[in-house]
Amino acid sequence: MTNNLDVLSIFVIVVLDKNISEVYIIAFTHRNLSVNEIGTLHIDVENQAKRLSDLKEKSSLKELMFLSTCNRVEYLFTTAEILDKEFLLQFFRNLYPEHSIGQIEKYVSICEEHHGMKVVNHLLSVASSLDSMIVGEREIITQVRGAYDASRAMNLSGDFIRILIRHTIETAKKVYTETNIATRPVSVVSLAYHKLRDLNVPLDSRVLIIGAGVTNNNMSRFLKKHGFTNFQVFNRTKAKAEKLASELNGVAHSLNELNNFSKGFDIIITCTGSENHIITPKIYKQLLQGETANKVVIDIAIPQDLSPEIKNNHSVTHISVEVLQKISNENLKARTEEVAHVEAILDVAINQFEEINHHRSIELVMREVPNKVKEIKNHALNTVFQNELSELDDNSREVVEKIVKYMEKKYMSVPMKMAKEILVKEKSNIPSK
Repeated sequence: MTNNLDVLSIFVIVVLDKNISEVYIIAFTHRNLSVNEIGTLHIDVENQAKRLSDLKEKSSLKELMFLSTCNRVEYLFTTAEILDKEFLLQFFRNLYPEHSIGQIEKYVSICEEHHGMKVVNHLLSVASSLDSMIVGEREIITQVRGAYDASRAMNLSGDFIRILIRHTIETAKKVYTETNIATRPVSVVSLAYHKLRDLNVPLDSRVLIIGAGVTNNNMSRFLKKHGFTNFQVFNRTKAKAEKLASELNGVAHSLNELNNFSKGFDIIITCTGSENHIITPKIYKQLLQGETANKVVIDIAIPQDLSPEIKNNHSVTHISVEVLQKISNENLKARTEEVAHVEAILDVAINQFEEINHHRSIELVMREVPNKVKEIKNHALNTVFQNELSELDDNSREVVEKIVKYMEKKYMSVPMKMAKEILVKEKSNIPSK
């Protein structure tokens, strides 16, 4: 015969299994798409709130987080829906209505899917840089945190993603502190600078900075630190251009002034969030001002800011993210020995998250117990036994109320205690997804 403890045990396991079984990640990285193709999945910051909110509603998602970097686009979400082909087709149609049917079908056929505990494993690997194009690149932890902060600000994420990202960030910090995976770090910025340095360009070269985001801020400071002095900064929001220009002792411009800039250039550093090419053939010709000498363009944008036609018609050394990726492959070999150390930390972190998630799931499910107990108590005192209680003297009534309060307190704490005891007993038997 099944007793109450057996029933509660089954209930706890079913709740935990349901919780983790509803989490998914759909990922596009440098492994399944070219860097330029990944760029077509980028969504401008000003458009994210509406497009992602619409996606959440139309695709019946409970929580959602969108991560977009120079070499990956990922969608972390929870849903009770089944991720079959039809779901994925509708998912991408909802998010990218401007893309062709052929593009949508391609996304469905090549996307990388993670489900259940494999989501946790994947996200920990991403934030710890094991899954990065450049292993040991610390910038990814900031990008993951930023993606979560944005999802929270847009009311897209909830309790599960909050718990998962908090644990992910804590684990990534531990990885960077306790291993040498990030020693001799080679970020996109440092790779780009070393490539530029190898070209032996003069320190008084005329440098155009297009975009004043984090990447260009870091790149600009790198150049200033190593002796470059001549900067013109362009940005869609001129206030940001002015802020960066003041740090560089340069001149600030709004982005639309690029069409008429007439002082020439030697180097362009460009990284914007535009979905289209910022530097068109017409604009590039204007910027040249008739000069024919070879120019250097460091284009770290996804998709590329420089129109491909320019490389075919002008003398230009184009340093793109794809070029930097080839250089970064050599760094992977140098860090191979540290990968095992990182993986050991991640194995522990995965087990820790299972326990964290289990306890949190129980708390969420059981938090209604106190309210239900109070309802039962009030109903008993004020309705069921109202007449009997009215016939008691004050002392007797006080004793009854003390007994009821004692029982109320115990009935609040006992189910939670039992659930946690079951969790400890059954944890080793709950399969990872």
